[in-house]
Amino acid sequence: MTDRYEALFRSLGEKDEGAFVPFLMLADPNIDDSWEIIQAVVEAGADALELGVPFSDPVADGPTIQKSHIRALDGGSTVQKCLELIRRTREAYPDLPIGMLIYANVAYVRGLEAFYQEFKDAGADSILLPDVPAREGAPFAAAAEAAGIAPIFIAPAQASEASLKGVAARSRGYIYAISRDGVTGTEKESDTSGLKEVVDNVNRFGGAPVLLGFGISSPTHVRDAIAAGASGAITGSALTKIIDAHSEGEHPEPGKISDMAALRADIAEFVSEMKEATRS
Repeated sequence: MTDRYEALFRSLGEKDEGAFVPFLMLADPNIDDSWEIIQAVVEAGADALELGVPFSDPVADGPTIQKSHIRALDGGSTVQKCLELIRRTREAYPDLPIGMLIYANVAYVRGLEAFYQEFKDAGADSILLPDVPAREGAPFAAAAEAAGIAPIFIAPAQASEASLKGVAARSRGYIYAISRDGVTGTEKESDTSGLKEVVDNVNRFGGAPVLLGFGISSPTHVRDAIAAGASGAITGSALTKIIDAHSEGEHPEPGKISDMAALRADIAEFVSEMKEATRS
């Protein structure tokens, strides 16, 4: 289902704004704290959410997001518990686009048809499998669309013309364009000098609106992404670092948030500043 994305981008276009989409790892550092964090992010101004399902071998992620996978798994996360959190989020925010980032092993184990259907039933709008490139994505895209889920594919920064054509043809809802090569994380920031070329390369083939991610960690990065022609920006590691700073406990002990009020205040400040940058 792309209706929520279509409505969002139309509404933002009328206001001359871009979208700010934060990434959160579900159940990081535990189920109850994760729900509070989701609420804090949405209430601070997030236009949509990208939610991760914890996985033991997150090959597309840098150390910050990898640590959030571990915290969530240590905190008792399961796919079923993540589905419950998605359902809870959808009930609280019926118009909010909810995208998922899930490693392909989860889809294989559950079976493609069942996998997409259960996330659709929980309230997800889209699913990105970061370890499935567009050239291998036909069966995933078909199963997703059959269930009413928008399949999302990554447009690499230095992608070939054939790859970008495939991404544009198979992505629904939005296209996840990465601002530089590598894995997720603020350890290597976005090279904003080349963002327009990245966006222009993706837009040559039409398709869904482009959201830029990887290394987007400051309001300046968001402004540069919008100025380059992107419809918005996705931020993960910078927000995850804030959660990490407020977490207690290390592997293998389940973590917890030391001061939820303080964390919510830090989240509100970060998200509001990043969202404000989409209006500049």
